[in-house]
Amino acid sequence: MLGILVTILVGAVIGWLASLIMRTNAQQGAVLNILIGIVGAWLGRWLFGNVLHIGGAFVAGNLSLYGILWGVVGALVLIFILKILKLLK
Repeated sequence: MLGILVTILVGAVIGWLASLIMRTNAQQGAVLNILIGIVGAWLGRWLFGNVLHIGGAFVAGNLSLYGILWGVVGALVLIFILKILKLLK
């Protein structure tokens, strides 16, 4: 139960930071920030850790400074893709 709460909180922080950087915060609510944060952290871990083998990316989404930073990078990639697909403005 605590793991789910931490996942939601870290996802919210990651999604919110990424939305501020990409200037999509106005059209995103809390739920979308959480979803983008969680999926973005997974994407960051997969893309940068598993595919590109950048060692530090394996902590993406963890409750640590590097985990949040890599999660934000993954969320930025996700928002960029969503903007290309015109799902976000």
